[in-house]
Amino acid sequence: HEVISENMTAQILVDLARYVQELKQERKANFHDGRKAQQHIETCWKQLESSKRRFERDCREAERAQQYFEKMDADINVTKADVEKARQQAQIRHQMAEDSRADYSSILQKFNQEQHEYYHTHIPTIFQKIQEMEERRIVKLGECMKTYAEVDRQVIPIIGKCLDGIVTAAEAIDQKSDSQLVIEAYKSGFEPPGDVEFEDYTQPMKRTVSDNSLSNPRGDGKPELKFGGKSKGKLWPFIKKNKPPPPPPTSASPSAVPNGPQSPKQPKEPLSHRFNEFMTSKPKMHCFRSLKRGGATPEDFSNLPPEQRRKRLQQRVDELSREIQKEMDQRDAITKMKDVYLKNPQMGDPASLDHKLAEVTQNTERLRLEAQKFEAWLAEVEGRLPGRGDQVRRQSGMFESQQPPAVHNCAQDRESPDGSYTEERSQESELKVLAADFDDEFDDEEPLPALGTCKALYAFEGQNEGTISVAEGETLYVIEEDKGDGWTRIRRGEDEEGYVPTSYVEVYLDRNTK
Repeated sequence: HEVISENMTAQILVDLARYVQELKQERKANFHDGRKAQQHIETCWKQLESSKRRFERDCREAERAQQYFEKMDADINVTKADVEKARQQAQIRHQMAEDSRADYSSILQKFNQEQHEYYHTHIPTIFQKIQEMEERRIVKLGECMKTYAEVDRQVIPIIGKCLDGIVTAAEAIDQKSDSQLVIEAYKSGFEPPGDVEFEDYTQPMKRTVSDNSLSNPRGDGKPELKFGGKSKGKLWPFIKKNKPPPPPPTSASPSAVPNGPQSPKQPKEPLSHRFNEFMTSKPKMHCFRSLKRGGATPEDFSNLPPEQRRKRLQQRVDELSREIQKEMDQRDAITKMKDVYLKNPQMGDPASLDHKLAEVTQNTERLRLEAQKFEAWLAEVEGRLPGRGDQVRRQSGMFESQQPPAVHNCAQDRESPDGSYTEERSQESELKVLAADFDDEFDDEEPLPALGTCKALYAFEGQNEGTISVAEGETLYVIEEDKGDGWTRIRRGEDEEGYVPTSYVEVYLDRNTK
């Protein structure tokens, strides 16, 4: 196609554009000659009409003068002088009529000659020129079409080679390899749920919370943890009206990583929900609280499956590394320029670069903090943090020894030999923790309980997703403690929540809640 375009431009377009301009000039000249001939014949016609009217008028005046003379001559009371005067006037009018007649005859003869030339010479000549011009245009257009055909014929081998390449590429398709590429790009990293344990209703004891049960079996008013929305019995991926799983938490916090390494809580989500998430193409509708806490795309990509989240975090870390390197190069350049100004003051004022240098340093520090935050999230996803790694190992070991798996909470650690709980408060606290971990995943979610209060020591501008701005001296509620990443989750009023640096606030926890 490029070869065709280049050859058409060189062999057809340039010549055709020049030829079109020549045709326009020639056509304009022919039409100008036609208008000029038409105006000339119209002028001759007007002269003929004027001469004809003048001849007619002179004839009538001569006739009236003759009648007046004859009347005067027949009247015996008129003097001879009056009769002579009337006779002379009649002769003058007759002479004027004869002159007008000769003039009219001459102009008529001239007009007939001009009209004959107009209809038999000028107009046919102009039309003949226009016809010849159009015939030349048609011939030229045919030549251009022929040239185009030759240009197109030259690239037929190239097109054939391209088609052969397409056939070769189609025959080289490896569907298995392509499937593996798609799997590697979109695999979630989730583990399938474990077996559902048998819940014996014949034993007179308080039953434990099943690891894979769809709701809390106890009907004592404690909040139920629903893992499939309101459809409890639909566990298979191909049921048409199965409700899709609720969206994961969207609050962008440095510590809230619901899709991190597998903990005992995650197998509670049925495989059907993950399968439905893959099969359905409709976008998920986040609840209003999730939208209020940072929108549909959290900063830590906690809405993505573990494998996809790891890829996105790694991509973000690489981007931040490149930005940091760019800022450092800029800082080095400014520093060298400042040294040159210090050695040669006539080239510039070194103090003028301080503001820009401070700005670059501040940007570098901000990017480093952000890179550390994303690296922490990435390490948490990959299980490289010591705290999370130990926790994962402990939980993995415990779950391997327990068949079927059960929820790992404080109440089960202190379970009595007969299977009943020894501490009711521990179970209630665990229910609150579970509700906090699965926040934003349910339509009928409850706000997190307040663990205490805090006082802002400094003002903080929450510019990133999931953070909240506080003023110095402001008192707020603490709803999530610092988990070792330097951030504390707080609430202002009833619905405004977010994260602030732990060093910016002084926390007063409620002992009962603790």
